[in-house]
Amino acid sequence: MDISVIVPLLNEAESLPELSAWIKRVMDEHNFSYEVLMVDDGSTDESWKIIQDLHAQNECIKGIKFRRNYGKSAALNTAFETCQGNVVITMDADLQDSPDEIPELYRMITEDGYDLVSGWKKVRYDSKLAKNIPSKFFNWTTRKMSGIMLHDFNCGLKAYKIDVVKSIEVYSEMHRYIPVIAKWAGFTKIGEKVVKHQKRKFGVSKFGWNRFVNGYLDLLTISFMTRFGKKPMHAFGLWGSVSFLIGFVCAVWLIIAKLVHQSNGAPFRQVTDQPLFAIACLAMILGFMLFLAGFLGEMIARSSSDRNKYLISDRIQ
Repeated sequence: MDISVIVPLLNEAESLPELSAWIKRVMDEHNFSYEVLMVDDGSTDESWKIIQDLHAQNECIKGIKFRRNYGKSAALNTAFETCQGNVVITMDADLQDSPDEIPELYRMITEDGYDLVSGWKKVRYDSKLAKNIPSKFFNWTTRKMSGIMLHDFNCGLKAYKIDVVKSIEVYSEMHRYIPVIAKWAGFTKIGEKVVKHQKRKFGVSKFGWNRFVNGYLDLLTISFMTRFGKKPMHAFGLWGSVSFLIGFVCAVWLIIAKLVHQSNGAPFRQVTDQPLFAIACLAMILGFMLFLAGFLGEMIARSSSDRNKYLISDRIQ
């Protein structure tokens, strides 16, 4: 199979018929063998019924329905486990991503040799105050922290080699950092393509300001987990040892200083009366706790399950 198109969705019943017809037209024009995997992330409208009707008309359209809303990352992760195409295309269901971009994205993966190609909505029709300006700041920060020179990390329109999606795990709200996850998994040939951004035709945006707060927290999480997720002792143990050593040296120095003054008959303060001793004790306690956290983290990392599980209530294949 040439292409798997993954469409995560939440309450997008109005746009699904037009989107599926648009995808079919593009695929037929270029003679692609394909599947469209629509993941209903706990919709409360008629989205799942529409998907069932679309499958009856076109067997290339398949579906997964979650029992409740788990989020876009869960939808993508589940679809990545299921898809079969040599090239995987992800796009949003709100018609703001154009299926006409699929042939060029496919060419960039198969001919140019990219592992991942991310869309860049260079011209946007969003409110500048509500989304556009914060998005630019978010992308700038991610570029600086990850070293990946993309302009639009959060663009839903992306293309992947099948090996990429089968090698990564997406959870929490990590979907916006898939290029970062892919890079740290060893897929370093990451490209970008300017894509057309269309105004929303149906429904309402799922955008909220909390996404930016959660986004930065997730960036810190993924940075830590990628470097230390399998070896937490390397982070906690290192700083715990440094903190404990500093506290221990300070305490020993205070004790030696007291003994020297005492042996010379010079006036001295009790070790426990000095503020530095309290700071030294705090540093040793903190160091011990960090070291213990690293040790427990190692035990958890070695025994935890590798995959999140999501409850699926129905499936169309």
